[in-house]
Amino acid sequence: MEFKKFKAAAVQTSPVFLNADATVDKAISFIKEAAQNGASLVAFPEVFIAGYPYWNWIMTPVQGSKWYEVLYKCSILADGPEIQKISDAAKEFNAHIVIGINERGQSYGEIYNTNLIINNEGKVIGKHRKLVPTWAEKLTWTSGDGSSLKVYDTEIGPIGTLACGENTNTLARFTLLSQGELIHIANYISLPVAPPDYDMAEAIKIRAAAHSFEGKLFTVVSCSTISKEIMNVLKDDVPNVEELLTRKNSAFSGIIGPNGAVVGEPLIDDEGIVYAEIDLAKCIQPKQMHDILGHYNRFDIFDLRVNVAPTRKITFIDNHEDFNKR
Repeated sequence: MEFKKFKAAAVQTSPVFLNADATVDKAISFIKEAAQNGASLVAFPEVFIAGYPYWNWIMTPVQGSKWYEVLYKCSILADGPEIQKISDAAKEFNAHIVIGINERGQSYGEIYNTNLIINNEGKVIGKHRKLVPTWAEKLTWTSGDGSSLKVYDTEIGPIGTLACGENTNTLARFTLLSQGELIHIANYISLPVAPPDYDMAEAIKIRAAAHSFEGKLFTVVSCSTISKEIMNVLKDDVPNVEELLTRKNSAFSGIIGPNGAVVGEPLIDDEGIVYAEIDLAKCIQPKQMHDILGHYNRFDIFDLRVNVAPTRKITFIDNHEDFNKR
């Protein structure tokens, strides 16, 4: 058995707000830079294409309604031309990509918070839709279903992903662990409007450390930042937008090892790329102590059942008997 070693990169930056094409170009430039620095895996923030609905937090639902329409118009399809460009870059630079998008649904009232996993051959091998939009996010996103709780085999190892707050969902995390996940991508957005005593960067790190320590795996964390451009776009509706969306310790990006400790130096608030060497063999010894997928569990006592069937909006039944065929 070969135990993979590779370099991972976590991108911490802002999108070109509400501009899918320009954000795709920005993502490709980061992919190129990370690959030239030896990265075989590049992780991008939650809904990086093309931005997070901050208006849900700083406007009333009525005020923010017009921004939903703007976001819907710049949302993309998981198999659309924008993703094809990123897939082409993944193949060109021989890198695996995990990136968050606003995925357009079939209905005009349907946008999904989606993470795509693209392998180094330029193929979209996985799509995870956030199971439960967090708090004010329910004004924008539709919930995903269990069909996207999957782990995907790649040349660098088995990859799974969850978006932002669902990294606190113990059952969702265990569902990925039970499928042999060894590389977890946890992506986030900077959220300065959290309660005053809430350290967002520290909270992100704690969540990542918990998953890595419990599962004895590597977690790659990528978090977005809030640019002046984002605030300028919203300031006509919210004059004090800079006060609301500017706060230290709002973004954390880094790589966490199977012992729950940060590998290398993380990024807090600043834009850039975090790199770290990942050696999957380092997952072995910690599992000897606490393997919650094997000897350190009691599956005769605990029974987790996961509905992985895609949600069906309608079932057509035709009980009409064709008398002409009698």
